[in-house]
Amino acid sequence: MALSGIQIFKMTPKKNCKECGCPTCMAFSMKVAQGAMDISACPYMSDDAMAQLSEATAPPMKTIKVGTGDSEYTLGGETVLYRHEKTFVSKTRYAVSLCSCMSDEEIDAKLEEDKKVDYDRIGERMCAEMLYVNYAGNGVDKYVSLVTKAAATGKVLVLGCEDADAAKAALEVCKAGKPILNGANASNYEEMSKLATEAGVVLGISGANIDELHDTVEAIEKLGNKNLVLDTTEATIKETFATTVQVRRASLKDTDRTFGYPSIVNLAKIAQGDRYMQQALLSLFTMKYGSIIVLEEMGYAEALPVFGLRQNVFTDPQKPMKVEPGIYPLNGADENSICLTTVDFALTYFLVSGELERSGVPVNLVINDAGGLSVLTSWAAGKFSGNSISKFFKENVEDKVKSRKVIIPGKVAVLKGDIESKLPGWEVIVAPLEAVQLVKFMKDLQANGEL
Repeated sequence: MALSGIQIFKMTPKKNCKECGCPTCMAFSMKVAQGAMDISACPYMSDDAMAQLSEATAPPMKTIKVGTGDSEYTLGGETVLYRHEKTFVSKTRYAVSLCSCMSDEEIDAKLEEDKKVDYDRIGERMCAEMLYVNYAGNGVDKYVSLVTKAAATGKVLVLGCEDADAAKAALEVCKAGKPILNGANASNYEEMSKLATEAGVVLGISGANIDELHDTVEAIEKLGNKNLVLDTTEATIKETFATTVQVRRASLKDTDRTFGYPSIVNLAKIAQGDRYMQQALLSLFTMKYGSIIVLEEMGYAEALPVFGLRQNVFTDPQKPMKVEPGIYPLNGADENSICLTTVDFALTYFLVSGELERSGVPVNLVINDAGGLSVLTSWAAGKFSGNSISKFFKENVEDKVKSRKVIIPGKVAVLKGDIESKLPGWEVIVAPLEAVQLVKFMKDLQANGEL
């Protein structure tokens, strides 16, 4: 069970604390209990007490890091089962599966196809961040060759290999990239744990069922290895879902630290060859509760909806999603094209840009810094005003475009006069109230020669 602030305060070694019993110490203990501060922030704590309290106050799920550099990702560290309780902290990562049973042509084709889904949306890169490299038992040399080719992509690797010799050889060529060795089970965990520890990589553990998985994790922890992920994939979709949810609930609700690790769900195994089932399960396990989800391929059909879902699920609901302020040329717009300005709230941006693109009229969409708020909310808060718009245009727009016409949202038509007085030489045009009306509005402006 999690410790309360009172329990933490009582465990504090009073003889080492210069402020024994004062309200400051009690406030510190309460913050530690709430997760707002780390116990190591107390300079008077003895090493023994620090070790005890660090273990007792640690989150129920460990935070695990994989990869290096720009491809380093954080897994786990979750404290709640549902996003509305607090927030999720480590987004689900996606992996495309490769196998040593494939021909070189198949492997090259899959790697090329994987490169095609890689784009930015609201400041977040959308791609399959990992490659799951499975060993089919058809020769260590072939597997090492595949791992070498996969490592050259710069993506984090998950080595699906239960053969110790093959795993050791593969780690020799990729351990610098901090992959996951997903190969420990009840029969080989000692050897696999030793390999992972020596290579300094995360170890993945699987079991025939949830009980065996629990026992194997306990055994590996006794060996001193807690740098783990749990492969919750079982024989069927139903069993996999049950195990994945039970593992997460056991760690967060029952505070069973044996299950307090991120999870891997291998859809390429339980829905092999069924792309549509994999796509449906991809959404399911993004919400419940795959830390890494493995697919046979990540095409646009899978990517577009699931990346939007992931971004919504793993975004702090109290922090609105924003796009980067700046000029976004649409429909082949250049420096002579008319400007249209709106706020940086992501939903507004996608609605407005979508309708503008449908119109086919060249236009420079100018996104103002409005704190991620909608048009009316930012106007009411003073973040989208004549002053802020004119300042943004003077600093970021006037030297980049020759057009001196700007369209403003219809809901803030009241700003027309203020903007014109603060932007001499600019003509301000008021747009319709709703984004869906922009298509006709822009085409009418073009037909009337007002652009």
